[in-house]
Amino acid sequence: MINEPSVDAMIRKLGSEEEPISRYALCTIAAKRARQIIESERNAGVTDSMGKDKELLTACKDIADGKVVVAKD
Repeated sequence: MINEPSVDAMIRKLGSEEEPISRYALCTIAAKRARQIIESERNAGVTDSMGKDKELLTACKDIADGKVVVAKD
């Protein structure tokens, strides 16, 4: 379980006061970002992940830091 960054903080970061995103949307956004990280590491030839954060944690940190934005279709 990821305690930091908190789910509420990530929801506030991605949504707005008028239109907050759902927890389901947060899960799908974090999963998509984690897949992007995995793919970029695979393309860069990174094979050793010892001592490194898991991709999902990195994705959640990116969301909390504002590096990920939601584009509405």
